Amino acid sequence: MTGHSIAPQATAAIVQGQELWRPSPEKVAQSGMAHYLNWLQQHRHLEFAEYQDLWRWSTTHIDDFWRSVWDYFGILADGDPSVVLGRRQMPGAQWFPHTRLSYAEHIFRNASDTYPALIARSEAAVPTEVSWAELSAAVGALAHTLRSLGVKSGDRIVAYLPNIPETVIAFLACASIGATWSSCSPEMGVSVVVDRFKQIRPTLLFAVDSYTYGGKLFDRREIVEEFLHALPEVRKVIHVPGPLAQGNSLAWYNILPWQDALATPAKLQFERVPFDHPLWIVYSSGTTGLPKAMVHSHGGIVLTHLKTNRLQHDVRPSDRFMFLGSTGWIVWNLMVGSLLAGATVVLSDGNPSYPDNESLWDFIDTYRVTHFGCGAALLVKSMKDGMAPGQTRAFATLRAINSTGSPLPLEAYAWVYQRVKPDVWLASVSGGTDIASGFVACAPNLPVHAGEIQCRELGVAAYAFDESGQSVLNEVGELVITQPMPSMPVYFWGDTDDKRYRESYFEAFDGIWCHGDWIRFTERGSSVIYGRSDTTINRFGIRMGTAEIYRVVEELSEIKDSLIVDLEYLGRPSYMPLFVCLEPGKTLTAELVSSIKNAIKTKASARHVPDEVFQIDEVPRTLTGKKMELPVRKLLLGAASEKVASPDAMANPASIRFFLSFRDRFNVIQRAEGNK
Repeated sequence: MTGHSIAPQATAAIVQGQELWRPSPEKVAQSGMAHYLNWLQQHRHLEFAEYQDLWRWSTTHIDDFWRSVWDYFGILADGDPSVVLGRRQMPGAQWFPHTRLSYAEHIFRNASDTYPALIARSEAAVPTEVSWAELSAAVGALAHTLRSLGVKSGDRIVAYLPNIPETVIAFLACASIGATWSSCSPEMGVSVVVDRFKQIRPTLLFAVDSYTYGGKLFDRREIVEEFLHALPEVRKVIHVPGPLAQGNSLAWYNILPWQDALATPAKLQFERVPFDHPLWIVYSSGTTGLPKAMVHSHGGIVLTHLKTNRLQHDVRPSDRFMFLGSTGWIVWNLMVGSLLAGATVVLSDGNPSYPDNESLWDFIDTYRVTHFGCGAALLVKSMKDGMAPGQTRAFATLRAINSTGSPLPLEAYAWVYQRVKPDVWLASVSGGTDIASGFVACAPNLPVHAGEIQCRELGVAAYAFDESGQSVLNEVGELVITQPMPSMPVYFWGDTDDKRYRESYFEAFDGIWCHGDWIRFTERGSSVIYGRSDTTINRFGIRMGTAEIYRVVEELSEIKDSLIVDLEYLGRPSYMPLFVCLEPGKTLTAELVSSIKNAIKTKASARHVPDEVFQIDEVPRTLTGKKMELPVRKLLLGAASEKVASPDAMANPASIRFFLSFRDRFNVIQRAEGNK
């Protein structure tokens, strides 16, 4: 099936806050949220007229709310759940201290013979399905092998694997015996892997020898061999075959082939562990300094992912949940968590747009995906490429599109509703690795407004604080969380006395989580993210998030991508350059520079017009697709490149060379001084 292309500018203009979609009464009544509200009425004698009322109760009666989540979803556990919060503080909250449970057990209680557990898409093969019976057999066999190798509860098991069924199998086998999982995707280089895994001293590694991306083969044999030398506690390497596996020898030590690890059939068993027992260790982006090794618990993730998937995202049994992202990005963990809701997880290995831009949309349609998630950049790219996926595809089962990673521009909202599917639920969401979930996200009983995130998640006491620590409405402030949540990290690995934990989130406001994002909440509870507060531009006393400028600049048809930094330095006046990537065939003329500056002046702020505009080939981005504003700013202000941007933590490490040259060639700091 081939899609029909249209010009990007053909999409009708919309305005911020305009209502674009509203669920029908029938859709609301069928949702998991409606079922939960009915349950609250029947079992707790609670009625809520509006979502905002429900949210307010969930964050002011947090013990009652999270106990209701426990009871509503019928959590399988030993012990007494009557004590919800044994210790009420941040950090250090103690949830359900008298209970024991298993993440994997809650996954497999949804096993069905009527729909698959996994569907796997890859560049190199026809999509395959993994039944629940096959998944159970593989996890049981692998868990038996891990036990025979001496792996026990609490041991750290790490993986260097792509987004394939073997990765899900390995993770669930670890979870079933209480071992702690941690993962890096195979595009990550040696230093990134070592910076992460060395902190947690793993005893076993799952590794692939190679992978494909965009039709190219990437050999990782030497990479694995190199980082293994830095991980002396690893006693065994389980080799998952990649495209290079056949006929190639490996220099790794203590290798066990994947097929041998699954050779002995064994019944799947579940080790119930304390609620706060480590399920996995995930990491901050690591663009500077050692990444934070954040530990999430079995219980915290079970409760939070049930709440997030079943209630906020309305994931139902037999739904097909697909979220594009590598195994090193937290959206992979959230996607696997949709198994808790009884959904089929749809994995995508490789470049989602290979061999062409239409292939992804063909797959979504053909394989009846119900929930599709991606970084906002993919939707923007599809729009700017002039695609119209819905013109020749029915998307009969597609109910929801989730966008994350960065704010979604207004024109991309219009494109989705006009060129993909007019009645789809387009949900922009924002959360983080820090909580393995969303702070502000979506609800199936609320409308979608252009440029806005629908709501705060239930149980998430999110507010915007001004500099004095007061909550503000309809004003941009720091995103803060005022009450503990079960999926906050239990601790950072190796962080004595929670020192780094406190420095990361609790220095701005004592006892309150400050996330580092600028956000504005509306009266109806929706929100707008304005970018990271540590890269916010304070231009002539007026603060503005970088996302506001990108939204305006990237509306221009000539602009493909952009990056802006404010180089105010040690009290000197601001010097603010804007860097733009242009669409093929376009050049940065004086007329285009004038158009860019005028657009910022009229649509964003006259005080935030850049001093100069420069053309670049690409914007530096992390492996998870985030613009590297802060590292570029530090680099241009004189920091050494190795201290601000690890090449192995970047999606496009060559892009940083321009800024090194730019710093020296244009005497950036002197220019800032010259603006006095």
